[in-house]
Amino acid sequence: MTPTELIAALSPSRLPPSMLDLGWREGLAVFGLGLLACTLLVWLLSPLLVRRTSTRARIRATRGMQGQERLLAIARIRGFLPKALRPAAYGAAPLPPQDRIERLARGRK
Repeated sequence: MTPTELIAALSPSRLPPSMLDLGWREGLAVFGLGLLACTLLVWLLSPLLVRRTSTRARIRATRGMQGQERLLAIARIRGFLPKALRPAAYGAAPLPPQDRIERLARGRK
């Protein structure tokens, strides 16, 4: 028995017989709903799939800033300010050279 014969052998359906067989319009509708679901899934997952810039590149991007602003930006990037840069941040010591700030911010001496 074919699926159509099996359905016909069941008790009468409340739907019209044309609804039992999928036509091209219904197939197109299902395809469209699949595309919408896929679009929604990609939109929801896109923040998780974006590649973040490295900490080194973010610290290097602070090069053009003034001294105190740069130290604050580095503290925001790292989540803390390295001990070697703390006196300069509070004005107790002069700012180190730019390349030394980057080395200290990355945790190297």
